[in-house]
Amino acid sequence: MFIKKLAIGAFGLALAFSGPAVAADAMKVGVTTTGVPFTFVDTSSQQVTGAMVDIANAIAADNGLEAQFEVTAFSALIPSLNAGKIDIVSAGMLATDERRKVVNFSDTVYSYGDAMFVAADNPENYTIEALKGETVGAQIGTTFADSLKALGVFAEVKLYDSIADIMRDVKLGRIKAGFGDQPIVAYQIAKNPALGVRLVEGYKPLKSGDVALAVPKENAELLQKINASIAKLKESGELKKIFAKYGI
Repeated sequence: MFIKKLAIGAFGLALAFSGPAVAADAMKVGVTTTGVPFTFVDTSSQQVTGAMVDIANAIAADNGLEAQFEVTAFSALIPSLNAGKIDIVSAGMLATDERRKVVNFSDTVYSYGDAMFVAADNPENYTIEALKGETVGAQIGTTFADSLKALGVFAEVKLYDSIADIMRDVKLGRIKAGFGDQPIVAYQIAKNPALGVRLVEGYKPLKSGDVALAVPKENAELLQKINASIAKLKESGELKKIFAKYGI
């Protein structure tokens, strides 16, 4: 549903990227600020930015709407969507079978897997098996956290609110290794070597997944319009340009 809950579904009012905007309505987009480079806050402007923000803006513009971003904790994105607080989720969220039980996902916009990282002064390129009995970290609400726990290898899979928190504890030696979304981890390390962590070379992801936008189960029309816009972004090459802008 949109902010004004228009009976005619404002999302279908405009369908061409080059066409004029004919609706002043807004689309509430759920994002998180901990998903660099997918969604984060630009420190110079204090505005939410990132690849998924650009995609949401493009989709909204394609349909004559303005994207209104609602900053939400990653673990609260789907609950907020289903509670009607936001209209869509546009973040670095993987479209998993478990999540598909409660929301619908758009066509894929990006695919990636998880990464392992250790302290920068730790020379070991661990395998999962080599960390048996150790404590590792993962972000709460991610698919990786569930997969790591299911392995039954670690003494503990400690859950954190953000990847930055995991990196801090890895650097300080509080946990042996951390796991997170590969493009997010790689981007943060490249931009800030002072984080004191590095990617483990040769690590094979537990699983790879597809990033997509999430919409409420009951809004089939919204899903159709989003997919139509994504198709245009792919065909025009704009989708690749958006991700390239953020180094992914």
